[in-house]
Amino acid sequence: MADTKIPEEFLDLFKNKSFAHLGTFMPDGSIQINPVWVDYDGKYVLINTQRGRQKDINMQRDPRVTVEIQDADNPYRYIEVRGVVAEDVEEGAEQHIDKLAKKYTGADKYPHLGHGEVRVIYKIKPERVLAHG
Repeated sequence: MADTKIPEEFLDLFKNKSFAHLGTFMPDGSIQINPVWVDYDGKYVLINTQRGRQKDINMQRDPRVTVEIQDADNPYRYIEVRGVVAEDVEEGAEQHIDKLAKKYTGADKYPHLGHGEVRVIYKIKPERVLAHG
């Protein structure tokens, strides 16, 4: 059986400023990879994005994703989480992007929120976790 838990010794990658890479499927089956800010709530890997972006469209259509986070201080240390979108929620998403902005930039508020922009949190349930380093 594949490991589905995030190892405790890799939780720091979710707490520090390490960028994640999110892999989703395009309509033609090719893979799209985006650098993203990442969070973890103890159960789900959390990705915050804007409604209408390609990754949003892709995850709506096909919930299978891969999230990889590389340690900025040791590039041979990384974690790969393969999973599925368990749910997406708009409620609390603006507060969540502010929390991520604080973590990644030091800003109290996300500085790029556009007028009328709808934010969404994707909750990714790990189905396979590979940790190296």
